[in-house]
Formats: sequence, C-alpha cells, structure tokens
Amino acid sequence: MPYVARRVPTTEEKRNARVLFNRLEKLYPKIGTALDYEDAWQLLVVTVLSAQTTDENVNKVAPHLFARWPSPDALAAANPEEVEEVIFSTGFYRQKTKSIISLAADLVEKFDGVVPQDLEELVTLRGVGRKTASVVLAEVWDYPAIAVDTHVRRVTNRLGLTDESDPVKIEFDLMALHNKKTWSGISMRYIQFGRDVCDARRPRCWECPLADRCQYPDKNPPP
Repeated sequence: MPYVARRVPTTEEKRNARVLFNRLEKLYPKIGTALDYEDAWQLLVVTVLSAQTTDENVNKVAPHLFARWPSPDALAAANPEEVEEVIFSTGFYRQKTKSIISLAADLVEKFDGVVPQDLEELVTLRGVGRKTASVVLAEVWDYPAIAVDTHVRRVTNRLGLTDESDPVKIEFDLMALHNKKTWSGISMRYIQFGRDVCDARRPRCWECPLADRCQYPDKNPPP
C-alpha cells in the first residue's frame, strides 16, 4: 500500500508537529533501535522476534541464533524445533519460529537472500508487516519510513497528531504532517519518549517537555 495522504493538514497542524519533533530531536539528538544487528537480514529477524518482548531479551538470544543459522539459506532449512529452543525466552516462540523460517525461505526464493530496499517488496515476506519493514528501511538505509508500534500510537494520539488507532492510518497521518526528510527519525524518538516519559499507565506529565502542546486530558500531577 503506497503512501497517499488521507487529508491535507493545516499549516498550524504542520507547525505543531514540527515543534514537537524538534523538541524530541533535541531530547534525543542521536537515536536508533536498541536491537543489536550487523546487517539488514539480522535486523529483519530480530525485529520480528521483538514482538511482545523486550529488546534485551532478543539481544540475548540473537547471537546464538545467528551463530547457528547465519544466513537466510541456513535459517530457511533449519529444524523448527531447534530454532524454538534457541528463541524460547522471547515468548510466542512457536509462531516466531514459523515466521522467521518462512521469511527466510521467501527471501531466498524471491530475492536471492538479499533484503530488498523497498517497503512493498518487504511486506511480501511472510511474517513481515509494515512496521517491521519500516524499521529496517529507516534504520539500515535511512529510508523515509515511519514504523508505528504501540508507543508511537499512544504518544501521537495523546499529543493530538492523529486520532486514529489503525497503524497504517497513523503512519500516513504522520507522513502528511512531517517533512519527508525527517520521516526516518520519527519512530525511534517517539518510541523512546513513550518508554521514558509518556508511559501507558502513568505518564510523567509533570516533567514532560511536550506538556504545553499535549491534548491528553488526564495529565498526571507530580507524585
């Protein structure tokens, strides 16, 4: 699904988005995924493994996984039970095993084992959605892509940048609001901000650098 603006934001809406992003850029001058990886192939796999678990958990198992199956060809031919044993601690290990073996097989069959630098091609791999594809594109190649996870959805809704819950609609709303050259730097900053300040259950509103522009009605007072 190629990007098509759902609506044209106003000048004020764009200015507000730019102010918010500039503050986050100042807060996090350099930002990137906390997942450890050596190339696009590894980032693709560890991003799939990171669902419903912590980056720390994934980083613990990834070296063992890639030591045993260092390439798409190797993982595509792996014994699922052996892969399950290695990634067990990341949770949902059966489904994740199926996903990474399938995507490895697709990568070999469709792209000769080379990760494509194209979102529409990436999402043809089994187990790879827009979020995973966008993470790889933005992180590895600084490609203009915005990955929407639970943190991005929560923070951007609270800030009033979007009122959507669907990740693709949120992605397109953010693309319409921001200059394309900033797209690759948006997701990780909102994700980190969601972890550090804008917590799901108890946001630290009293020390939030975006509070004056936040539309969240249930702001928390200082403890």
